[in-house]
Amino acid sequence: MAYERRWQVRSSSFAGMFWFTGWLFTLAFAELLWWQAILALVIWPYYLGLRLR
Repeated sequence: MAYERRWQVRSSSFAGMFWFTGWLFTLAFAELLWWQAILALVIWPYYLGLRLR
């Protein structure tokens, strides 16, 4: 009998919730307007990725 190893990949929504919470904090802290908030939705993850790289 051969031993069969099965891997399970579980996705966690913690990273998404952390990102969304950080984005909302940034919007509230910076007091951005709605169009600046939409722009922050695109730019903030880019700069965060560069910093954490």
